[in-house]
Amino acid sequence: MATVGINNVRKAFGATQILHGVSVDIADGEFVVLVGPSGCGKSTLLRMLAGLENITAGEISISGRVVNNVAPKDRDIAMVFQNYALYPHMTVRDNMAFSMMLAGAPKEVIDAEVAKAAGILGLGELLHRFPRQLSGGQRQRVAMGRAIVRQPQVFLFDEPLSNLDAKLRVQMRAEIKELHQRLKVTTVYVTHDQIEAMTMADKIVVMNGGNIEQIGAPLELYDRPANVFVAGFIGSPAMNLLKGRAAQGGFETEGGAVLPMPAGVPGEPGVYGIRPEHILLQPEGGIPAVVVLVEPTGSETQVLVRIGDSTLTCAFRERITARPGDVLGIMPDLALVHLFDAGSGRRLAA
Repeated sequence: MATVGINNVRKAFGATQILHGVSVDIADGEFVVLVGPSGCGKSTLLRMLAGLENITAGEISISGRVVNNVAPKDRDIAMVFQNYALYPHMTVRDNMAFSMMLAGAPKEVIDAEVAKAAGILGLGELLHRFPRQLSGGQRQRVAMGRAIVRQPQVFLFDEPLSNLDAKLRVQMRAEIKELHQRLKVTTVYVTHDQIEAMTMADKIVVMNGGNIEQIGAPLELYDRPANVFVAGFIGSPAMNLLKGRAAQGGFETEGGAVLPMPAGVPGEPGVYGIRPEHILLQPEGGIPAVVVLVEPTGSETQVLVRIGDSTLTCAFRERITARPGDVLGIMPDLALVHLFDAGSGRRLAA
């Protein structure tokens, strides 16, 4: 078990700056997810934590020990990669036991640890098989088992589910989270999938362009995004973000639509945000919205509508029979509207 400290860490490849002074404190036993678009620096940061990339500036510590110049094998971490990284000529048992064999552990200790990990991950009947005889999900379990037997202070996951199909990703998300709850090992997990981040994390670190945009619990980021980037990145379907300005009677979008605005918001709002699920059907007295596209998903119906020259995505729990060209009455839930500063993009809190 360990704390992890990332203090003003920078990374440059030649003249190209990748990370611009990143700081994160990770508590003992915490499950932290680094999330952001491709190229934002999240995998580079994880590789620096693992010791696979040198640190240009700043400091990384594990359990209070600065590890900037410590070899990866001496950091007491275990990493699970996107492509599993299993030895194809070894059985599942030997893949899981390899690190302990290198360390010279007695055979009975190795057998006990492998059996324990296999029991946790449901691999007991697969120990004699080779990686080529396994499904993608089974291979990922073996990679996790190899990490578990090492009994590390910190688990590192680098987009471990991106090679799996949608149904298996959902299943493996639950298994990794359950594994963390059982072992209570400090975990740092990298993904570009914000749904993975929301469902798995104790704490999310949202990254963009080598900087941290916001750190917080999943629902904190969902309910109170710090800026326009976080608002648009967290949540599925994404938040509607409409540029415009405050005007008499509400917020006037660049498309000419006028939307109701909460009272008492300081500053100069330049972006109006409302999540699709926070737009309500209001047949009487609602804002007339022309239906562009209807997408029923079963649990809800997503509807793309146009008001003025602006488009909005709505997510209704009600079953509706609207067709393109029909007019619906809609109304944003004023208690859940987000307004962002025109210049900085920061969220304005009433």
